[in-house]
Amino acid sequence: MTSARSLHTATELANGSVLIAGGYDTAMETLASAEIYDSITGLFAPTGSMGTGRVAAEATQLSNGKILMVGGQDAAGNAIASAELYDPITGTFSPTGSLLTPRLNPTVTLLKGGRVLVAGGYEGTSHGTPLATAEIYKPKTGRFEETGSMGTARRNATATLLRDGTVLVAGGYNGKAVNSPELFKPKLGSFSPAEGMSTPRRYPTASLLPDGAVLMAGGFATATGDALNSSERFARSSWSWLTEAGRFVKDGMMHIARGRHTATQVKRNSILMAGGFDGVLPLASAELYNVSRQTFKEVGSMHTARFRHTATPLKNGTVLIVGGADANGALASAELFHLSGSGPRLDGALLVANPLIFA
Repeated sequence: MTSARSLHTATELANGSVLIAGGYDTAMETLASAEIYDSITGLFAPTGSMGTGRVAAEATQLSNGKILMVGGQDAAGNAIASAELYDPITGTFSPTGSLLTPRLNPTVTLLKGGRVLVAGGYEGTSHGTPLATAEIYKPKTGRFEETGSMGTARRNATATLLRDGTVLVAGGYNGKAVNSPELFKPKLGSFSPAEGMSTPRRYPTASLLPDGAVLMAGGFATATGDALNSSERFARSSWSWLTEAGRFVKDGMMHIARGRHTATQVKRNSILMAGGFDGVLPLASAELYNVSRQTFKEVGSMHTARFRHTATPLKNGTVLIVGGADANGALASAELFHLSGSGPRLDGALLVANPLIFA
């Protein structure tokens, strides 16, 4: 990239390129700059900067193709209330309505119908007040409006849009690692509790599976660490008394315990778990989850150990791994993961016999 970045955002645009924005650099400076990855040329190029530098913000693509940047932490270490819109046509950011509450590390979820749910996070600094409140962004008005609150305040959680339009919020941190899954119902504007996971999970990943279930993988079991290699899936049941809330059932075990990793669907039946932190060191290792078999298989490692990175599936079937941090700080490097058929293949100058590789 043109700049090292950690705790940045990465959002695929309608044309297949990827917007990389914000984060902090090798000097721990908060970045307002952004850049575009061109999946055809494989190159990064600067684009317009945000009005505010942001670390640990969240971004989502709206129905009109624009990218909504929400919250984060500013250069003074405080949670941000402002939000911005990136226009891929003009390559510029512009302000939109502000959050009702400044939020660091909230979840941001595009709902069916085009509205955006923003939930939880921290108010103040990274050691500030955990939030249970939530709000809804309406693109038509460019304003945020209050909605029902969660039962448990949290940051570092996951939020997954389910097939029926509800949102599963799970895990997180509020001074301790959180279990307490909840379901948000957009029509009612309220949260309700779901059956608990097998363990609290801070910095897990959540992946929507083809059958509508959600795979929760890894994370940390406590505030001080205790990386997990376990996974579990949330599914609705055909039994009437479980249909509404759903339940978690144990799933496969990863080969390496990890949190702050990424989980990216590669093909319909495969999810790539890459990098992360094992509680001591950043990881270069990766593994592939087989949806049908509910098992994990080790695959080729990344060239660079990293956590706090992003992983974006591209239209050509590869996964773009960008930035993050290793033991020495923020990274500017990027890698592509290829899932190919059997036999050797040539990627750049790297000849690899394993069909699962980073190039």
